[in-house]
Amino acid sequence: PVGYKGLFDRVMLLWVCPQPNRFNSVCIMHMTSLWKDTAETVIIGGGCVGVSLAYHLAKAGQKDVVLLEKSELTAGSTWHAAGLTTYYHPGINLKKVHYHSIKLYESLEAETGQAVGFHQPGSIRIASTPVRVDELKYQMARTHWHPTPQWLITPEKIKELFPLLNMDKVLAGLYNPGDGHIDPYSLTMALAAGARMYGAQIYNPALVSGLTPTSDGKWDVQTPHGTIRANRIVNATGFWAREVGQQIGFEHPTIPVHHQYVVTATVPEVKSLKAELPVIRDLEGSYYLRQERDGLLFGPYEREEKMVLQDSWVRDGVPPGFGKELFESDLDRIMDHVEMAMEMVPVLKNADIINIVSGPITYTPDLLPMVGPHQGARNYWTAIGFGYGVIHAGGIGKFLSDWIVTGEPPYDLIECDPNRYGKWTTVPYMCSKARESYGFNNVVGYPKEERFAGRPTNRTSGVYELLKGKASMGFHTGWEQPHWFYKPEDNAGYKPSFRRTNWFGPVGRECKLVMEKVGVIDLTPFGKFMVKGKDSQKLLDRLFANTMPKVGLTNISHMLTPTGRVYAEVTITQLTPGEFLLITGSGSELHDLRWIEKEAAEGAYDVDISNVTEDIGVLGVAGPKARDVLQKLTQEDMSDASFKFLHCKPIQLGGINLRAIRISYTGELGWELYIPQKDMAAVYQAIMAAGEDEGIDNFGTYAMASLRLEKGFRGWGAEMNCDTNPLEAGLDYFIKLNKHADFIGKAALQEIKAKGLKRKLSYITMDTDDVDPEGNETIWLNGKVVGNTTSGAYSYTTQQSLAFAYLPVELCSVGQKVEVEMLGRKYPAMVVQEPLVLTEPTRTRLQKKSKA
Repeated sequence: PVGYKGLFDRVMLLWVCPQPNRFNSVCIMHMTSLWKDTAETVIIGGGCVGVSLAYHLAKAGQKDVVLLEKSELTAGSTWHAAGLTTYYHPGINLKKVHYHSIKLYESLEAETGQAVGFHQPGSIRIASTPVRVDELKYQMARTHWHPTPQWLITPEKIKELFPLLNMDKVLAGLYNPGDGHIDPYSLTMALAAGARMYGAQIYNPALVSGLTPTSDGKWDVQTPHGTIRANRIVNATGFWAREVGQQIGFEHPTIPVHHQYVVTATVPEVKSLKAELPVIRDLEGSYYLRQERDGLLFGPYEREEKMVLQDSWVRDGVPPGFGKELFESDLDRIMDHVEMAMEMVPVLKNADIINIVSGPITYTPDLLPMVGPHQGARNYWTAIGFGYGVIHAGGIGKFLSDWIVTGEPPYDLIECDPNRYGKWTTVPYMCSKARESYGFNNVVGYPKEERFAGRPTNRTSGVYELLKGKASMGFHTGWEQPHWFYKPEDNAGYKPSFRRTNWFGPVGRECKLVMEKVGVIDLTPFGKFMVKGKDSQKLLDRLFANTMPKVGLTNISHMLTPTGRVYAEVTITQLTPGEFLLITGSGSELHDLRWIEKEAAEGAYDVDISNVTEDIGVLGVAGPKARDVLQKLTQEDMSDASFKFLHCKPIQLGGINLRAIRISYTGELGWELYIPQKDMAAVYQAIMAAGEDEGIDNFGTYAMASLRLEKGFRGWGAEMNCDTNPLEAGLDYFIKLNKHADFIGKAALQEIKAKGLKRKLSYITMDTDDVDPEGNETIWLNGKVVGNTTSGAYSYTTQQSLAFAYLPVELCSVGQKVEVEMLGRKYPAMVVQEPLVLTEPTRTRLQKKSKA
C-alpha cells in the first residue's frame, strides 16, 4: 500500500501431507506489515531462540516487540537440528530451562493452532561402566529436589523400553519420561504465530546493517528498510553472533562446529514396534539415537582430534547468503561411533542410510549459551552460543522475557551469564575450548571438573610461574588459581572421582597448616573495582543493603534485586573520603560490574567506576603465626590493638607499597595484601623467606572452602544467589533495614520479614564413608524430599562431613535428623549449632572477656 516502506512480513503456511518433511519446500504467503520506527525491544535473529523471546515478551504484555530476520525464519542452525528435547541437564539451574521448554512445547499447539510435531517417548542415558553408574547416581542425588521426572532404571527395564538394544554391556540407565524430539521448523513457526497473535512484529528479510547507541541508552537499529529506535536490542543471531557483536565493538566467543547426524530408511524391526522407541544416549559411545518415522536417526560427537570447526567464519565472516545450506558430509569421520552404535543397536547393521545431515551449530568455550544483558553496552542483551537451541529455546525465551519485563532475573542462571567471558577470551583459546567441549559432550561429569585446553590464558597472576609446578590448578574466569599443593610423596595430578581422591589428604595438611601455623594463598582472581566521585557513597548506599564503611574500614555488603533476592556479595573498603575499593568473587566480576554501572547510569550519579581486576594481585596470609611473619617485613605495627579486624592500611612490606586488609576467608588470623601485579612475586618470595621459622607454606582453594564451612561462612553462588533472600540465608547482620538510604530491595525485604520465612539455611553434619557433600544434594525425611544442600566439605578440624542446607523452618531446630542422598545412598545427618569452629576474632574476643 502507498506509504508503506515495502517490507514483507512472512507468514509461513505449512500444508500437512501424509509424510511431512521439513527438508522439502513449503508454500509461503507474503503479507505486508507496517514498518515501525520505534520499539521497546528489537530482537535480531529468527531462529527458535529469538522467536521464542518475541513470543514470550509479547505474551507478557510488552508493546512494540520487533523481530528482525535477515533471510527466513529458522535459517541458520534451527532448520536442520535433530530436535532433541530432554528434562535432563547435569547442571542445576539449566534443569529449569529444560523443564519450562518441555512444558511450553506440550501446550503450544493448542495455544497457537500450529502443529509442532512433538514426540515424547522418553529418553534413556545408558551406563555401561561402573563409573558411569556412579555418575547416574550422582545426578539422581542432584535431581530429586527438582520437579524434573527422572529415575535410575535397571537393565531389565531398559530392555522393556528399548527392545532392540544389545544388553551385553548395559549396567543401568537414567530414564526421563516426557523427553523426546520436536520438529524445529514447526516449533519456530508455532512460536512465530503466537508472537504475532500477541502483537509482536516479525520482519524479514531485514538485515541489520548497523547498530548505534544513543546518549540515553537506546539503540538505532539500521536496516535497508529504515531505522528503528529501540529501548533495548537482543542479539539472537546464532552463528552470526560475532558479526553482530562486532558492530558495537564486541568479539563474542562463539564459533560454528560441524555436527553430523545420520538418518536411515525404514527398519523392519522398528516398523513392527507398537510404541515409539525412547531416545537413547550411549555415554561411552558418545552418540544419541532416536526413532525417525519407521527408521532411526543417530548423531555422534567426535573426539577432539576428529571434529571440525568452521574457524574460517571467525576469521572471514559467514559467507553472504548462507542460511539454509549444509556442509559436505563426512561419514568416515564418525565411523568409530557408527560402529559403536551398530554394536549397541544391531538392527543398524542392515539399515540403509538415506541422509547424512552436516550443518553448523554454535559453540562457546564452555558449551553453555550466553544469556542476558552484556556489560560494556547499555541495554544490549545476548541470547547466543546455543549448542542445543531447541531444548533451550522455550525456557530461555521465558527467562529473558521475565528479566526484561521485571528488571531482574527470575532465577539464578549465572553459568550462562555473557559476562563470564572477557578480553582474555582470545580466538585461539575459543577454538581450543570448542574442540575440547565438543569432544566432552558425553565424558564423565565429575565433581570439581577441570578442562585444560587453551590454558593458561593471558590472565595469570604475578606468582603463577612460581606456583604452577607445585599445585593442581583450577580455572576461574581466565585465571589459574591453586586448588591444592602437592609434596614429593603425594599422588599428584588431576584425578577426578565421585569419592575422596588424591587431594583429600593434602588438603587436610593445608587446613592443619592454617589452623596451627601460617599459610599463603593466591587470591588474585577476585574481581576488583574502584568507585570514586562526588556521588560515590550515595550510589553505593543505593546499591548495597549494609551501611558504607568509614575511611580505613572494611565490611561485607550485599546487592539485592528489587524483589529482595541476593544479586551479589561484595567486600567494600573506603580507602580515602569518597574512594571505595570493591572486591567480589572471580566468577561474578563483570556480572557485578554491569549491575553497578547500570544503576550509576540510570540514576545519573556523578561517579567514576574502574575495573582494576588485572592491575592488582592479591595474597592471603592466614594462620596464628601470620602476624609474626608480616611484622618481620614492615615497620607498621601489626598488633591486634593497632591493626584491628576489618581495618585497612597502606603499608610497606619488604620495601614495596601495598594495601593490607585484616580479613581472612579461612576465619583465622589473616590479612589480604593488595599488590601491584609487577611486585607480586617479590612480595610473595619475601613472605615465604620471612616465614621459614614459622613453618610457612602454601594452601589452595579446597582448603579455604573447608575452613570457611567450619566457620559457618556463607558463599555467594551457593548459600546466597538470585534464588534466595538474605534473611533465609542468615545474613541479617549485614542487612540494615533501618538505614536511611532506600537501597534496592529494601521494601521487598521488609515485606518478606513481615510475612515470615518458609525455609531457612541450616548447618548440618553427617555420617559418611568415602564420599563428602559438595552441594545440591537432595535431603530426605521419612521418605519425602524436604530440602537441598548448598555447599559441603569434609571438616578436617572436627573430622566429619558438613554442609549448609535449606530446610523448612519447622525442620531447622538443632538436633533435627534428616538424610542426605549421595551416590545412591541416604546418609544420616543432623542439624547442629553453627559454627563448628569459632573464628579467630571471636576466639580472641572471648579470651579477652574471660581474662577480664
